Amino acid sequence: MISAFFIFNQKGEVLISRLYRTDLKRSIADVFRIQVISNSDVRSPIITLGSTSFFHVRINNLYIVAVTKCNANAALVFEYCYRFIAIAKSYFGKVDEESVKNNFVLIYELIDEINDFGYPQNSEIDTLKSYITTESVMSTSIPAEESSKITTQATGAISWRRGDVKYKKNEAFVDVVETVNLSMSAKGTILRADVDGHILMRAYLSGTPECKFGLNDKLVIDKNERGIGDAVELDDCRFHQCVRLDEFDSTRTISFIPPDGEFELMKYRSTSNVKLPLRVIPTVNEIGTSQVSYVVTVKTNFSNKLSATNVVIRIPTPLNTTSVDTKVASGKAKYVPAENVVVWKVPRIQGGQEISLSATAHLTSTTHRQVWARPPIDVDFQVLMFTASGLIVRFLKVFEKSNYNSIKWVRYLTKASGSYQIRF
Repeated sequence: MISAFFIFNQKGEVLISRLYRTDLKRSIADVFRIQVISNSDVRSPIITLGSTSFFHVRINNLYIVAVTKCNANAALVFEYCYRFIAIAKSYFGKVDEESVKNNFVLIYELIDEINDFGYPQNSEIDTLKSYITTESVMSTSIPAEESSKITTQATGAISWRRGDVKYKKNEAFVDVVETVNLSMSAKGTILRADVDGHILMRAYLSGTPECKFGLNDKLVIDKNERGIGDAVELDDCRFHQCVRLDEFDSTRTISFIPPDGEFELMKYRSTSNVKLPLRVIPTVNEIGTSQVSYVVTVKTNFSNKLSATNVVIRIPTPLNTTSVDTKVASGKAKYVPAENVVVWKVPRIQGGQEISLSATAHLTSTTHRQVWARPPIDVDFQVLMFTASGLIVRFLKVFEKSNYNSIKWVRYLTKASGSYQIRF
């Protein structure tokens, strides 16, 4: 139960303020400003002062804050804050101070609609867009029968979809997007390797279709069943509300009536049997006090039919580096003095390929030998049609009473961005 909702900028100024219940006064915003925004020591997203709890999420130098005086479910409150951010993005794009100021009337409409007396209500974007409109989300004057459909959609069993959706071409697109997180020691030991996965779907299907979506035969979610050979082990699975969970528990089949358009069907994490797409082998030697030599080799761990694209390898150099001589057979390498790194960009690495960089960093002479902290090498990349967790979509079926034919597309993408690090 949420008593108040605020949006602050980084200076602590209140941009949006809504009290849902009478157990708080508007001056509670001053408490958050003093205790959290002005206090750099506060890092927790939850702070409790007396009987009042403040939950906040930061995005683009804004604080999205929910306040409660009861023992509220913390996960529910954060879900409400993140759902508000998703709704705001769908209406006016980027959520920052300027967009909040430009759309404050719309934001008040939205937060009044998705919360009633402190209790979260319908937050389905498609439903909200049918009766809360802007210039970019146009709606003509709604006739009576259309209004009744909206009411049925908002209060019915399938609040996320209207029954009269029609398309000339029925298509369903599934994207399995995985972000790999790696931390490897200088000795080549994996300190941390996990995958954050999202199954995104765009459904352009007429009527009220029933979709069935099958994943790997060997899929383990129960922690008691861990360690079964080459099974794909998932943690922290989370589904869209349209999914029938009882069927998934028994057959590992995701059965659902999809919302119209784009939505996130499933989120998951995997911490076991992670397949690392790229292996980076650095050899770094300090030659006296005037030079550092580098040999960095990158090997691929996937089929030669696949390729890694947009590969960017950031190799740190000592703080007293004056220049770096680089030699590469693939891509381009450049020393960036402002960041003390050599940036090696390779447009494409084919599966089974091995590429290398050799470089020599020239240092300024110093009277005292400076200790170099050796920050990790950072790698960014994208690999299409590859999953680090091993998750695959076995089938996607669409059933609808009119028995129309539908076109289904499935795509896999594994990527890393700032979280794939190798120490040396």
